[in-house]
Amino acid sequence: MGAVLGLLAGVGLLLVWLSFVSPRRPRLEPARPGRLTHLLNQAGLFGTSARGVLMVCFAAALVTGVIIQIISRTLPVAVAFAAMAGYLPIAVLSGRGRNRQRELAEVWPEAVDNLASAVRAGMSLSEALAQLGNRGPEPLRVPFRAFAADYQVTGRFGESLDRLKERLSDPVGDRVIEGLRVAREVGGGELGRLLRGLSGYLREDARTRSELESRQAWTVNGARLAVAAPWFVLLMLSFQREVISRYASPAGVVVLGIGGGACLVAYRLMVRIGRLPQEQRVLS
Repeated sequence: MGAVLGLLAGVGLLLVWLSFVSPRRPRLEPARPGRLTHLLNQAGLFGTSARGVLMVCFAAALVTGVIIQIISRTLPVAVAFAAMAGYLPIAVLSGRGRNRQRELAEVWPEAVDNLASAVRAGMSLSEALAQLGNRGPEPLRVPFRAFAADYQVTGRFGESLDRLKERLSDPVGDRVIEGLRVAREVGGGELGRLLRGLSGYLREDARTRSELESRQAWTVNGARLAVAAPWFVLLMLSFQREVISRYASPAGVVVLGIGGGACLVAYRLMVRIGRLPQEQRVLS
């Protein structure tokens, strides 16, 4: 019995000693959202998961590959079209995100003007933000209604602004919200002047970007047409099995691979040259 008690005491002392000398593990930082989650936030699809998007990509690739295989009886051609179909949902998300950012950039000056008018009328900043859910521009009403509900429940202005930024996922919105946060923390004496200056800057920036995008849109559209044309011809050839069967040979696979790589590189290069740089969310 004495030996058992001695052993237990020794084990206890050893555990106490190890708790002091063992190195502390570094605190893990929360994982950043992946690229798919970022695309979903930009597109405004907050209820959709990245796994769901991947499932849609897989289903689109599988269905397209099976259909092209039945039509052409040529596996390399079916794989090529399946790869393009699998990427199509990602391209749709990217396009929707760009359109949403463009739409929000056009309505933010009006929203800031509404905020300035509300503050000038004697409303508090939180009340002015909440009333945008009913009187603000249509694309911004739903996020600001959610902000009003959050602030009414929690009463914490900073946390409600953080949730509003997550719902908007817009670089212009980040600048507006952080400007309002700073103005509220340092005092509201210059809030009206800040809002008027911000409205003018956003309106001028949106006008300049719209003019540049309209002038350079032909470059992007030309790149898309140039990339789509050879694959449309290949799709038409799929109905002629005697012709399309030549792509089942090793030489045909090499031609498809080189053609796909050339189209991808040329398209990305032309889009990068012709498209204006997208503003990054540095305040998120």
